Amino acid sequence: MCGRFVLRADLSRVEEAFHIRTIAGEYRTGDNISPGQSVSAVIRRDDQNSLVHFRWGLIPSWAKDPSMGSRMFNARAETIAEKPSFRNAFRKRRCLIIADGFYEWQKAGRVRKPFLFSLKSGNPFGFAGLYESWEAPDGQFVTTCTIITTQPNELIKPIHDRMPVIVPADQHALWMDPENQNQKALLSLLQPCPAEWMDMQAVRIGGH
Repeated sequence: MCGRFVLRADLSRVEEAFHIRTIAGEYRTGDNISPGQSVSAVIRRDDQNSLVHFRWGLIPSWAKDPSMGSRMFNARAETIAEKPSFRNAFRKRRCLIIADGFYEWQKAGRVRKPFLFSLKSGNPFGFAGLYESWEAPDGQFVTTCTIITTQPNELIKPIHDRMPVIVPADQHALWMDPENQNQKALLSLLQPCPAEWMDMQAVRIGGH
């Protein structure tokens, strides 16, 4: 699961690391980005890498109302190719959601202790994401996204039974290419980030 993440990198660093060519909207950072919020650092690729705003919590195009998005902030890697909520986006609408770190909570009785996970390099990274556009009754379109999760690596396993997929930098283009229909190759990217690449620290989060 990934229900909170961090983005602290300045815009110039993100532009350079992810080869951004166009930017739509104001770039905003945050220490506790949560489902339902507008995420300002999502990369979509058409003929170039564009930095766009999507709401976190995917609403399938066929949904009757937007409430479905509140439950769809994560998609399991094991089922995205078949599950109706995600399979069309997996075929054609893949993106990267940029972060510096993410939180997972360890349960100990009634206590839930948060931990922050990041890369040892300190670099921002891209979660594997999917996106959809949903047409509201008033004709307005809402574009939403979800973060794909997979089995945890050895660092995260004692804390939580899922972790978000971090796409390796050399596979970004392959993941985002809307013309890429090689399902087997795409699914092969949805692996746990190696534990030795990551840092973990116990933290305090307001309200949690």
